[in-house]
Amino acid sequence: MSSALSRRTLFQLAGKLALAAPALSVVACEEAGGLRKAPGFAGATMGTSYNITVSAFPGTLDRRVFKASIEGILETVNRQMSNWRSGSEISLFNAGRTTGWSRISHDTLAVVDEALSIGKMTGGAFDPTVGPLVDLWGFGPATGGQTIPSDSRIETLLARTGYRHLQLVDSPPAIGKGRAGLEVNLSGIAKGFGVDKLAAFIESQGIEDYLVEIGGELRARGRSPRRAPWHIGIEKPIAWYRGLQRVIALEGGAVATSGNYRNYFENDGVLYSHIIDPRSGTPVDHKLASVTVVAGSAMRADALSTALMVLGPDDGFALARREGLAAFFIVQDGRGFVEIATPAFDVYALG
Repeated sequence: MSSALSRRTLFQLAGKLALAAPALSVVACEEAGGLRKAPGFAGATMGTSYNITVSAFPGTLDRRVFKASIEGILETVNRQMSNWRSGSEISLFNAGRTTGWSRISHDTLAVVDEALSIGKMTGGAFDPTVGPLVDLWGFGPATGGQTIPSDSRIETLLARTGYRHLQLVDSPPAIGKGRAGLEVNLSGIAKGFGVDKLAAFIESQGIEDYLVEIGGELRARGRSPRRAPWHIGIEKPIAWYRGLQRVIALEGGAVATSGNYRNYFENDGVLYSHIIDPRSGTPVDHKLASVTVVAGSAMRADALSTALMVLGPDDGFALARREGLAAFFIVQDGRGFVEIATPAFDVYALG
């Protein structure tokens, strides 16, 4: 039986925009007393914002051309992978209701391939076909509002999902459905890919010291304007509070955080997270408040943080240790928060 909702949060409304991802809480820390203001570029994209800081902008580059190139790259990613655009590659694939193949770009192929790899690693905790269930719970583009669905409806949509039913070919790049009605939603990985694309462009322009961020997911290289490692703050997982739980130092690599404390709805005193477990078709229900992952690419960090959030504090931490992941877990214990970090993460921690 469905039940009407009692309220929505502001963050849910933000989640209705293009390529909206789980609430991510990694923020770049500005060093107080910086020697000079670093050149920066910012704008709107993917239902959120992007920010780029470089320690020194080459005098040979035109800032307007540079920013136009950045926004062109982001527009291309949206045209390829946004579920919120009816003409995107992914939306056109999803529109087909029977089995068959669709041509896609090499970029979309790379993102789907990485999504399938992480799906296999995590036993289905990350699944790019979970979109219909995200919509069912009211967190996706195809939604008529947020309600608690019936068990039978969940089972019906589970029968339309499953990353193992996605098929890929390299040449020409194409994606196929092994199950009628299968859909792809790359919201848990495409934003990270966008960060990586910007990082590659920035480096191609001869810039070696930079920080790129889209909606809280970021990638850094080199040194900050103070000639020190970039300092990255991990938020306390509290919806109404903007404080830091931990700060890490980064000279190369990417960081992403997944959490269940901002994008949710409440019904009869129960909170329902936007993070849907692809295996059960229901929102996650455990004490893990957030997971931060440091990885070589933002795409990988993005997907892994979501997968570990689905797995929870015990299974997620066990997998992170087994795979040698740099992961930081913040767990609710009834009185506050408990931190758990893998050995690979400790090398980044300050203090």
